[in-house]
Amino acid sequence: MEYVIGFIIAVFIALTGVGAGTITTPLLILFLGVPASVAVGTGLMFSAAVKLVLVPSQIARKQVSWRVLGFMVLGGLPGVLIGSLVLRHLDIHGPQLVLNGLLGGVLVFTALWQIFFSFRPARIEGERKDRSRLLPFLMFPVGAEVGFSSAGAGALGSAALLGLTPLTPAQVVGTDIVFGFVLSIVGSGAHGFFHGTSTLLLQHLVIGGFFGVVLGTIAAKWIPKRPLRFALWIWLFIIGTQFIYTNVYAATRH
Repeated sequence: MEYVIGFIIAVFIALTGVGAGTITTPLLILFLGVPASVAVGTGLMFSAAVKLVLVPSQIARKQVSWRVLGFMVLGGLPGVLIGSLVLRHLDIHGPQLVLNGLLGGVLVFTALWQIFFSFRPARIEGERKDRSRLLPFLMFPVGAEVGFSSAGAGALGSAALLGLTPLTPAQVVGTDIVFGFVLSIVGSGAHGFFHGTSTLLLQHLVIGGFFGVVLGTIAAKWIPKRPLRFALWIWLFIIGTQFIYTNVYAATRH
């Protein structure tokens, strides 16, 4: 099952460009019964492993805006550390039901934001002003979300870049991939320090993910990304809602 989950996640990443941290955590919790804190830490490491393959090609194609990336990292790094600490605190001192419910809330928020963003009209590149100096303030909560749930770097980061910078679509993708990679490395390091990861589980995910990346890359030429992304956000909304309902219901029974 672990190999299959890694395979499925990698296929979605190759087909849509998003989903490494967003998909991994709920799948590990729902289908493998992995504790939330371990699922988040393992999800971040898996996300870093997948993006490690993508980062060199983005840099080689000169699709990374280092100036914009600097603004993103300035807010994102403190955020991911704080999010990791909050998750650690809740894992030790808070009920597991509360932690799972909060993770469900993060998934619902991310899904709703992306569904809303999907219906916004595309802006003409020349009309987009450079407001990249606002990125540190926006990337701080995004980083905190990544540290707490492993979700949000790709989805919310790309939305912020499209709204606040005049970057081309290719530069948005490249810069956001490197940003997500940096957050995943730092976040997984923080979780690893607190023993919030599973090395064996990660190995199985990466092995399955390798075959998923190969298949997804081949199939991406014929499968449109936009409908798949929209379906992914709908699925995440349903999963997040189920998380919240299940844990609230369980809490009221105690």
